[in-house]
Amino acid sequence: MRHRFGNAKLKRDVGARNSLLKNLTTSVLLEERVITTVPKAKAIQPLVEKMITLAKRDTLHARRQAASFLTTPASVQKLFDTIGARFGQRAGGYTRITRLGPRKGDGAELAMLELVGSELVKRAAERAKRREERLKAQQEGMEPEEGSDKA
Repeated sequence: MRHRFGNAKLKRDVGARNSLLKNLTTSVLLEERVITTVPKAKAIQPLVEKMITLAKRDTLHARRQAASFLTTPASVQKLFDTIGARFGQRAGGYTRITRLGPRKGDGAELAMLELVGSELVKRAAERAKRREERLKAQQEGMEPEEGSDKA
């Protein structure tokens, strides 16, 4: 009798499950969203939140703890430089799971795990890029061409 049903086994042995959880957590932190099955999303959500809590602490010990779990140095750097600063004033609830419906091939229920506010960050970046392009086009249009003899 398993009393409190610890964590999801995800039909894998210990090594494969740990690798899966580490890789998915790293992907969420790098890409800020990942599409996977509902049980996997529910299994990695507390791990992602724990990594963000470490990033809010921003000590050498916290960096080493995160680096021992995450698989790439780029994910550790992004976690502490951008994500930790973004959620500095937030008390918790850094991720959101959105159900997407069944997968076409095998009918598995899909879900998207994303960082809260990532859609706003991406939209702001796109908006800034469009603004830069508009300003560049205006400056090119107002400046007289070098080959003209108007002046």
